[in-house]
This record gives sequence, structure tokens and C-alpha cells, in this order.
Amino acid sequence: MKNHQHRSNKDTSESTSLNAHPLRVTAPWLADAPRPITCLTAYDFTMAALLDKAGIDLILVGDSLASPMQGKGNTLPVTMDQMVYHCACVTAGVQRAFVVGDMPFLSYQVSTEEAVRNAGRLVQEGGVGGVKLEGGAPFADTIRAIVRAEIPVVGHIGLTPQSVNRMGGYRVQGKGKEGEKNFRSRTRSQILADARAVESAGAFCLVVEGVPSELGAEISREISIPTIGIGAGNSCRGQILVTHDMLGLSLRESPKFVKQFGNLQEAVLQSVVGYVSEVIAGNFPGPEHSYGDR
Repeated sequence: MKNHQHRSNKDTSESTSLNAHPLRVTAPWLADAPRPITCLTAYDFTMAALLDKAGIDLILVGDSLASPMQGKGNTLPVTMDQMVYHCACVTAGVQRAFVVGDMPFLSYQVSTEEAVRNAGRLVQEGGVGGVKLEGGAPFADTIRAIVRAEIPVVGHIGLTPQSVNRMGGYRVQGKGKEGEKNFRSRTRSQILADARAVESAGAFCLVVEGVPSELGAEISREISIPTIGIGAGNSCRGQILVTHDMLGLSLRESPKFVKQFGNLQEAVLQSVVGYVSEVIAGNFPGPEHSYGDR
């Protein structure tokens, strides 16, 4: 088991006072963050600017955009060109947060060379500070190559949405029996091995999704890079949710791990119904919203 490097009380106090809320979040700051890391998703300029203004540390331009932006049932149809476009929209609205772009299905699985090239596109054309890719030990060499190209990498293990067909749906991982062939769920030891492999390959951060809380805590103790949990318990060193889910904007049923911090769907509906009513009644636009001759 790896132990986190301990600072003296004086050093810890100084680090916390200087770095708890940096003017600009960077990969090195996230790798050694003195407090829990806050993360949410964004796919457009307006939402990104609002999240940034609210103080979010890391904004993920996720291939999860497939559902709220495209109406798709999974993330597999999302393309590189679409990810570059949405990354560029998001980075245009961000001044402080660290922006990470997701590498979509087949953008990194075909070859290491193609993976590096596509990661470079997200940085060069999309303006992101780093990339995220799904998969553990089997993609360690890919992570290593992208890091070697000076691109910060966030790993993603546990429930990996691009594996939906192999899993037969979105299933909690880490419950498979050791030594038993199981396509639906990786075992606890496999996921721990994935975490170690991703860290060893050079990732500076690791998303852990859809695993029992105890396993999320064990992974967080086992590796030295920060873990970002989504359905992995509260022992991870940061948390992430899909923004549409936590704001109550999603039109589909949200996973168990989602807490709704708002009900914007209702707010949007009420606002639009009010607009429709006033237009039909002839009350909008009124004199205060109209131009005079002078």
C-alpha cells in the first residue's frame, strides 16, 4: 500500500492557505490538492462559464453529452469531431477551472499513435488542459504514450460507460467473484490492479465510477494520485456528477448515486409556459419592451 507523502504542520498550513482556492487550477494543483476536488460536466459556453463562476475545480467535457445534447442512449456514437467542437465551446467560457476532454469510443483503442494524435486534437483544437480515457491495465501503454506527449491524463476505471455492450448494461463493478469468468463485472482485485496500472502509467488523477463504497475507499488508500468518485462513496478525494443530472435537467431517470441540487426542469417549464401564455394573450411585448419613435 502506498502512503501519501506527509508534510509538516507548518508546511500543510501554508499550502492550504496559499492553494485551497487557486486563481487558476492546474494539473499539478489537482494532483496534490489540499482539499476535496469539485468536478462537474459541461458541453457548452454558457454552462461552462456558470460552473467556472461558481468555483468548480475541474470541468469535464464528457462523452456523456450523448444523452443531454444528442438524445442518445449511450456514449458510443460520439465522435472526435464532436468532442473537439464541444471542448472548444467549453474552454471559451472558462477562466479558472481545469478543463478535461473525454476521448470518445475508438479514438484511442485502435492504436497508440492514433490515441496520441486524437489527444493532441483535444488540446490543440479544443483548448483543454488534459484528456480522460476509460480503461485500466489494458490501456496503460496508451496512457504512458499520451503522457510522454506532455498531455496530462485522467484515468477512468470501474464502471466504464464505453463498455456498456460487454457489461450488458450499466452495472456496479467490483462484485464479480474472483477466478470466475464474468463479462458483466470486473472483480475487486482486477479493479485494484487497474488503479495501480493507471497510476504507474503516469495519470495524474483517476475517476472511479460505479463501485461499492468500500472499494472506492480502498483504491483511494492504495494509490497516491487523487481519486474522483462518481458512485464510489465519499472516501474519494473528489466528486463528479453530470451537471444535467444534479440540476434536475435530465429527461431520463438518473442513477442512484445522483443527488439533485436543483429542479431546473420545472423552472424552465414554468418560464416557457409563462412566455407562451403572455404571447397568446397579447401581453408580451409590452411598452417597456418596445421601441418608440424617439
